[in-house]
Amino acid sequence: MDAQRTNEGQADPSRGAPGRGFHGPSDLHMHSVLSDGTEPPAEVVEAAHRHGMRTMALTDHDTTAGWDEAAQTATSLGMTFLPGMELSAKHEWRSVHILAYPFDPTHAGLLAETDRIRDSRLGRAETMVNNIARDYAITWDDVLAQTSDGATVGRPHIADALVARGHASDRSAAFAEILHPSRGYFVSHYAPDPALAVSLIVEAGGVPIIAHPVTSGRERMLPMHVLRELIDLGLGGFEIDHRENTEDGKKVLRRLVAEHDLIVTGSSDYHGTGKPNVPGEFTTSDDMVARIIARATGSAPVFP
Repeated sequence: MDAQRTNEGQADPSRGAPGRGFHGPSDLHMHSVLSDGTEPPAEVVEAAHRHGMRTMALTDHDTTAGWDEAAQTATSLGMTFLPGMELSAKHEWRSVHILAYPFDPTHAGLLAETDRIRDSRLGRAETMVNNIARDYAITWDDVLAQTSDGATVGRPHIADALVARGHASDRSAAFAEILHPSRGYFVSHYAPDPALAVSLIVEAGGVPIIAHPVTSGRERMLPMHVLRELIDLGLGGFEIDHRENTEDGKKVLRRLVAEHDLIVTGSSDYHGTGKPNVPGEFTTSDDMVARIIARATGSAPVFP
């Protein structure tokens, strides 16, 4: 992936929006088949373009494998590509996802951690399939048939296999029924503490943003003392404009943003047909995109 930078390492302002190097609207949270989306990276970019996006980020779970394909497609369509990833983390019982923007994909510590996460996801998925197979006709081959080469295998692929087998009407139904933790088939996977996740992204020259941080209200939000610790470690901000965030939770986070002058993003969290989310249903302002680009040192946007 050939990022266009000046000698000082800053985005070239001669490209795109005057003085900025890119055009909005910007959707900075999208997934391909290399994690739990249903479309190849190129088709994800094309979907963003059809919905009017002119800057987008591919943020597959725990992998950067789709960056080159997405970048090439974006530039061919006159779009700016912002390299990204959604890093898995866990605090006590809470699953925490941290969006990482232009970071060094060869950073040894971050690579080791994503390898460990993906290996754990794979083992977890196999165990869950074996558990489900006690009650439903499903095999590991059924799950692999729903994945692409290099994909981060996870529960969405099990859900798709259940749908293909006729055990659920769609991915959402599979999650609400057979894959619900109350059914007893669920197995957790390894994920680092958010403090380690944020630190690794920062060390790799990236900008960490907590994805959909208040999807079930304040009771599921990370405790305030943990959020302040993450800010001290270099947390850049929050994805506040997301369809699953609650209004009460967003109010709390906006106060924290104002207190610490943090970055606020808005995104679709597009997964193709895997979720009803539509590209561009929420977007990130040009000012906030510019702050991300200016802060990142690990890699760079790819401009048309």
